[in-house]
Amino acid sequence: MTMIKTPTTIQERLKAIRAELKLSQREFAKQMYVSQSQYAELETGKRNFNDRMIHLISVQFNVNKKYLKNATGEMFNTDPPDSRLNELLNIFDSLDEFLQDYLLVQAREILKIQKTGVTKK
Repeated sequence: MTMIKTPTTIQERLKAIRAELKLSQREFAKQMYVSQSQYAELETGKRNFNDRMIHLISVQFNVNKKYLKNATGEMFNTDPPDSRLNELLNIFDSLDEFLQDYLLVQAREILKIQKTGVTKK
């Protein structure tokens, strides 16, 4: 039986969180509003964590702060967020209001199609 080792450092826990979410450093950094190089420095220990950064990670990725700080409790407050949903939300946020409205109309139409069963094989 193989035992999974609990990450002992905050850097290791951060890497584990990112791996669980299946995000690259670049994708994770973008959602934290920092550069990829700044994020990499957090993972390598060249940059220290502050309370603002821990709070941002917790809010943005639904991470349990106690887990991130000292490996207490579960990694996530609830189920980890769906990376596809995060991507969709990021795209939606980057669109202007007119295109956001257009996307919503299209999403409603796709839902109607799905409900008719046309998409099923």
